[in-house]
Amino acid sequence: MFSQQVFLQGLGMGASLIMPIGAQNAHVIRTGVSGRHVGLTVAACVIVDVTLIALGMAGLGKLVESSRGLLAAARYGGAAFLAWYGLLCWMNVLRGASAGPITAGAQASGTARRALVTVLAMSLLNPHVYLDTVVLLGAVGSSLAAGHRGAFAAGAMLASLMWFSLLGLGARRCACVLGRPAVWRGIEAFTGATMLVLAVLLLMR
Repeated sequence: MFSQQVFLQGLGMGASLIMPIGAQNAHVIRTGVSGRHVGLTVAACVIVDVTLIALGMAGLGKLVESSRGLLAAARYGGAAFLAWYGLLCWMNVLRGASAGPITAGAQASGTARRALVTVLAMSLLNPHVYLDTVVLLGAVGSSLAAGHRGAFAAGAMLASLMWFSLLGLGARRCACVLGRPAVWRGIEAFTGATMLVLAVLLLMR
């Protein structure tokens, strides 16, 4: 039985976990501003999220939670990835070497295959993604009554589809502003600070 309340719960929780800026979101913005393989990048992000949410709902999240080794690997691996990406953003800002997302996007997305490999790396090599989708969403969703799990998963999956579509297309429409080096350095600085804070919070869990 479909529950609108549970669906909205999944939509809200999914959005709250996906929307904070991070490596994946920053890459989608870069791709949107560059105008190269935007649809492919957005689709790959959505498919990855949908697959991980489905795995979490199927019980993989509980398996990870029950294993101290897997949970520790996800936590410390996620913190290391976030710290590395945050420091990389700040290095770009301090060096003043960031020429803006158009140049970076063009280099990273020369071909469709390269664009796909890049977005999959940004999505799948970040252990923090697994904590959000598989563990957190999976744990909440699988704790619901069997008849409500589908509605919760559908809401979380829709949040991913809406957010990445909005982010990619919105960045494309705002390319004239976001493509300015000064603006992008500000985005890099904010992203770097956010990543470092998230890394510390992840270690404190």
